[in-house]
Amino acid sequence: MKQLFSIFSLVALFSLPLSAQVQVQATIDSLQLFVGQQTGITLEVACGAQQRVEMPVFQPNQELLPNVEVVRIEAADTTMLDEGKRMQVKRKYIVTAWDSAFYYLPPMEVMVDGKAYPTKSLALKVYTMDVDTVHVDRYCPPKAEMPLLFSWDDWRGVIWCAVIALLLIACAVVLIYSLRTGKPIIRIVRKKKKEPAHELAIQEIEKIKYERVWAQEDSKEYYTRLTDTLRTYIQERYGFSAMEMTSSEIIERLNVENDEDALKELRSLFTTADLVKFAKYSTLINENDANLVTALTYINQTKLEADPNEKTEEVIITPEQKRQLATIWAMRVTIAVASVVAVCLLGWVIYRVFDLLR
Repeated sequence: MKQLFSIFSLVALFSLPLSAQVQVQATIDSLQLFVGQQTGITLEVACGAQQRVEMPVFQPNQELLPNVEVVRIEAADTTMLDEGKRMQVKRKYIVTAWDSAFYYLPPMEVMVDGKAYPTKSLALKVYTMDVDTVHVDRYCPPKAEMPLLFSWDDWRGVIWCAVIALLLIACAVVLIYSLRTGKPIIRIVRKKKKEPAHELAIQEIEKIKYERVWAQEDSKEYYTRLTDTLRTYIQERYGFSAMEMTSSEIIERLNVENDEDALKELRSLFTTADLVKFAKYSTLINENDANLVTALTYINQTKLEADPNEKTEEVIITPEQKRQLATIWAMRVTIAVASVVAVCLLGWVIYRVFDLLR
């Protein structure tokens, strides 16, 4: 009966599909090492392609047993076998030991479809370094730090970025120089009409009128502004340099242009102004008001009316000038972009140089 049972068991075992067989194996790279050295434990699992495999997971610095710990876990490597019916999964665990001893590493369990498959135990012999504490003079002292060798690979990016930044700066400088030395572009579409001289003079006299509070305190300033306004009006109206002439010269010159009635009050105004400015003559408030009215009356009597049919002169921008204007805007945008990029590159170059020289 026992022989029949064994035969049936073997037949049943070999009749199972190949994909259902699970094989687990653990190997170690080196059975011997010194304290602090590392070795690798490779865990291999062969099973069906559709089965779910869960490899053991360890945290960094987790101990397999006292003084033996896992340094890191490498990524799993999966290989398909038997035309995709089976697969093989490999994962390496890097371990180290911190004390000299002979260690039996515990079995590692792999879960396949929820069932645990343990591996065989592994052995690890850890040696310590022999130290001669008697002849200490045989050991050399620690060596000084060795300077790092110069490498073009480290500086290649810095050099290229510095060159590009300098080229961008040079480009921006050339464009700025071209903008500053180039011909101006006509941008005025319509020429502004010049305001008549009598309107400007009346506006200035109105300001003096509203500021008449200080006329009592400083008559010299009051008459200086009033006569300067009249001189400017006369110069614009009649075309001679009234600002550089004396009061008597102005009146004598106006005898050609105006009648005696128009000049009588104006002569009195200039005489009073000269007395106030040069002889410290004190005027009364009603006298100041009268002279202000005299100035307005003279301007209204002699003003030159503008021609209502006069038109503003229109300036036409040619297509060539439009192209020049578009070129100027393109140059300005290029200058701005080149400046920003150059500043960023120079900042990175400076940071990288300091980092390499540390």
